[in-house]
Amino acid sequence: MLARWFLWFVAVQLVELALLFWIAQQTNWLFTIGLVIVTGVLGALLARHERLRCWRAAREKLLRDELPTDPLLDGLLVLLAGALLIMPGVLTDVVGFALLVPPSRRYARRRLANWIRARFMVGRPGASWNASRDEIIDVRVLDDKRNQSD
Repeated sequence: MLARWFLWFVAVQLVELALLFWIAQQTNWLFTIGLVIVTGVLGALLARHERLRCWRAAREKLLRDELPTDPLLDGLLVLLAGALLIMPGVLTDVVGFALLVPPSRRYARRRLANWIRARFMVGRPGASWNASRDEIIDVRVLDDKRNQSD
């Protein structure tokens, strides 16, 4: 798994480098460097704005005694977007900016939530679990004399 992530990271960086060289050949190297700097700064500012927006949405849900699942996933995606925008390159900037735009982030959030549901047991506390192979037994200690001092 780690080797696959490493290969993916190296491949993305090689494609990014090739794209930056191509852009430099089509324009000039000053434009290319400026593009990388401007997208990094603009992305950091937008990520900060969206991060605050996610924080406010999570806080509002908590004040209404609701679980802030959507704002937390949005915050995770904004964090990912910020990391992608800091990396120099064109493809990572496109994906990073897409994650900062709320409609595309909603799509990514739905996909991420489905991925999480498929891999983890998601449920509400106190809800019954009906599984064909597993049986969950809830145990509650009413009187534990071993932990009481005389």
